[in-house]
Amino acid sequence: MSRYIGLIGYPLKHSISPYFQQAALDYYRLDIRYEAWETGPAQLQDTVNDLRKTQNVGANVTVPYKETVLPLLDEVDELASSIGAVNTIVKKDDKLQGFNTDAYGFIEALDKEGHFDPEGKRVVILGAGGVARAVGFTLVQRKAISLAITDGVFERAGALAESLLKYTKGTSANSKDLEPDVTAFQWQKLSSAQTLGNCDLIVHCTTIGMKDSSQEGQSPLSLEVIPKNVLVYDLVYNPWPTPLLSLAQKAGANILGGLPMLVYQGAASFKLWIGKEAPVDIMFSKAKEILTGGKG
Repeated sequence: MSRYIGLIGYPLKHSISPYFQQAALDYYRLDIRYEAWETGPAQLQDTVNDLRKTQNVGANVTVPYKETVLPLLDEVDELASSIGAVNTIVKKDDKLQGFNTDAYGFIEALDKEGHFDPEGKRVVILGAGGVARAVGFTLVQRKAISLAITDGVFERAGALAESLLKYTKGTSANSKDLEPDVTAFQWQKLSSAQTLGNCDLIVHCTTIGMKDSSQEGQSPLSLEVIPKNVLVYDLVYNPWPTPLLSLAQKAGANILGGLPMLVYQGAASFKLWIGKEAPVDIMFSKAKEILTGGKG
C-alpha cells in the first residue's frame, strides 16, 4: 500500500516542494507519494486529524498555518515550541509530533550560500509570521547584535520582538552585553532610506512578490531605500529572481534567494519522516529544474 506525505497550506499553486521531495523519495525507491494538500482555514483541523490514518507518514506545514497548527498536535519539540511555529509534522505511534526545520534551513542557506555570519551584525526582518519567528530565534542564537522587526500588523512585530527578548533573557545568564537589541517598528517606515541605512542583512519573510499570490509582481522595498552592499535575503523562492531581489541587484546589494532555505528545510524534514539522510544534491537539482522550467 502506498503511503503519503502532504504539504498543508493555502494557497499552494506556487509550491515546488512536491517535485523535489518526490525526487528524494524515489531515490530511495520508497512507495511514498508527496502531495500538495491545499487546505482552507475551515478544513485545517480535519486535514491534520487525517494524518493519523494508517497510510500517512506526516506533513509539511506552510503559510498561513505554521502557528495555528500547534494546538492540533499531540507533541511539539522544544525548538518548535520556543519558536512558536511548526513546519513539519511526523506521525509516530499514532501521535502527531511537531518540529521546526525552517530554523535549520534558514541558517544553513545563510552560511553555505550567502557566506554570511550573523554574529555582531545588524538585521532587519520584514514580516512577523511563522517563518519570521524561526528566523528571529536563529539570529538571536547566532549572536546578531540587533534585530529590527516590522510587519503590516504592527502588533505582530511587537509580539515577536517581545518573545525574542524574553528568550534572550532566559538564555544569557548575567551577560547583559550579549543580549541583542530587539525592536519593532511600523511598516510605513520602510519608505525612508534611513530605516535601513545601518543594517548588514535584510530578511524578507512575507509573501509579497510570490508567484500566484495577491501581491505577485510587488516588492516590499523600493529601489531607493535598499543600501548598497547589504545582503538582501528573500525567503520567497518563486519566481526567480523575485521583484525585491531584482531591485536589490540594481541597488548594488548582495542577494540570496529562498530556494536554498526551502531545500535545506525540506531535507531536514525528510530525515525526520524517513530516518535517512536526504539526497540534497538531487533535491536541489529537481527544484532548480522545476523553477527554471516554469512549472510548479
